[in-house]
Amino acid sequence: MSANGTGGAPAIVYCHCKYAQVLPVATKEAVLRALCDSGLPFEAVPDLCEASARRDDALKRLASAGPLKIAACYPRAVKWLFAAAGAPLDAATTEVVNLRTLSPEPAAGALLSTALEANLPAGKVTVADAPKAVVAPNPNES
Repeated sequence: MSANGTGGAPAIVYCHCKYAQVLPVATKEAVLRALCDSGLPFEAVPDLCEASARRDDALKRLASAGPLKIAACYPRAVKWLFAAAGAPLDAATTEVVNLRTLSPEPAAGALLSTALEANLPAGKVTVADAPKAVVAPNPNES
């Protein structure tokens, strides 16, 4: 079952890109509005980069919950953000909808579709595989 509790439908995660602010504002706003208007459950995160740096446990929960659609930026970057947080994504069950390159209508359409177009680079990665500059120290470890 997916994280959103709707059987085989992928869970949806929306990144607001609060800190890096690399996503076009008009696209972010239109996609968020479409998600809200759809009535579908989704999880909004302020910033995946920041969540990854903190190794937020929510990323592990999302990565292990089943089919997943993530509204963020480049698929390769999202893959490494989750890996750096110790939450590798399954390339076969994850679709990243790139809000940097898609206009609002196709981006919203991809997120709201029940079809999953897996598009992560092949293979799982772990924290040990991540470039050292990407992995932030865990403040909870001594």
